Amino acid sequence: MTDKFISIEGIAKRYPGAGGATTTIFENLWLSMARGEFACVIGHSGCGKTTVLNILAGLDAPSEGAVIVDGQAISGTSLDRAVIFQSHALLPWRTVLGNVAYAVSSKWRSWDRAKVRAHAQKFIDLVGLSGAEHKRPSELSGGMKQRVGIARALSITPKMMLMDEPFSALDALTRGTLQDEVRRICLETGQTAFMITHDVDEAIYLADKIFLMTNGPGAVLAEVVENPLPRDRGRTDLHRHPLYYALRNHIIDFLVTRSKTFTTERPDHDPRNAPTVQIGKPGLTIASTGEEPRQTWMPGTSPGLSA
Repeated sequence: MTDKFISIEGIAKRYPGAGGATTTIFENLWLSMARGEFACVIGHSGCGKTTVLNILAGLDAPSEGAVIVDGQAISGTSLDRAVIFQSHALLPWRTVLGNVAYAVSSKWRSWDRAKVRAHAQKFIDLVGLSGAEHKRPSELSGGMKQRVGIARALSITPKMMLMDEPFSALDALTRGTLQDEVRRICLETGQTAFMITHDVDEAIYLADKIFLMTNGPGAVLAEVVENPLPRDRGRTDLHRHPLYYALRNHIIDFLVTRSKTFTTERPDHDPRNAPTVQIGKPGLTIASTGEEPRQTWMPGTSPGLSA
């Protein structure tokens, strides 16, 4: 996975305020993803995570900068980019099959009804909703509604799947089950996924790459953390991996301590080349992509960026 499939290039989002003042939510944001990668964005509320996702989806436009997906600049919404929101956002008058089929027929308008239904059914089966095709959203549990949302998103075979805390409103058991399903599906299909979460363990379980945002307003991308755990990791033995706690502690340390003071303590931070954090071999190495390591520390010492 070396190709730059998604490239966010120097985007900013600013809103006019009272008296001619301007509020900058984030600025000079640069990040990239390879095809088939699963990335999570973590940061405190107000740093612009959802705004970034909406810009990727084409639901919002940046104040400056550009977003490139598969060699094409984003300009408005597209069925190449599917969004799964916190709420299921299903059409209440349509059945499970009807909701998924509506998305399918929106993309392939020339397909006849039988082909649309067959294609929709394949993805309903994929998310484990076989037998519930003719139920309406009011007859489904919260977890089942989110499964329909996932099936609907996947059914249009998008180039990327965008998820805005899709499991945050679910109970722990249902959330874990759906996390397992999303991870399985993304691994099996090679789906590129960009997800917002406040759950550190969710990010560690799902993501290949974790983007850490400083506090807003005026947020910047502070670090890109590469997940050192094996791609075939399982939920039950995740915490037993020797690098799990080093990874988890580094992310929590950033959220609790460094996210608030990062920009003042690192005036030399280059937004175009945020440090890449790699854990293991034998400690944690912080380096800008393509450059010599800036700092190395061993487990058991302070994981801070400052010397």
